[in-house]
Amino acid sequence: MLHRRLFLAVVALGILALSGTASDAITKRLFDEKAFAAAQAAGQPILVEVHASWCPVCKRQRPILAKLGTEPRFKRMVSFEIDFDSQKDLVRRFNVHKQSTLIVFKGRKEIARSTGDSNPASIAQLLAKSL
Repeated sequence: MLHRRLFLAVVALGILALSGTASDAITKRLFDEKAFAAAQAAGQPILVEVHASWCPVCKRQRPILAKLGTEPRFKRMVSFEIDFDSQKDLVRRFNVHKQSTLIVFKGRKEIARSTGDSNPASIAQLLAKSL
């Protein structure tokens, strides 16, 4: 019984530690129309990340975005992922022609976009435009 309590306590502490880390990072989710509209209505900084699993540039962008997402200045930013191959309706809606496209919004207004960029400094500049 003591081992079970200890195990549950360790699991609870782990969840608390992870939830604290997550709150300091960019909130990332699959594209959802209602959540996107709510973030726009709230005037939040938004990143729309169009990626493909086979794309080498997309793979280089992932750790850059993850690291930038832990910076305090980006903690209010919401990120939505769109799969270039399986979500063609959204790819057309956002007028995206290539995977590895990053689009930033400030509320309802598109502020800037980039395609094929894997430079940490320029990606940080792109994200900062939405703040």
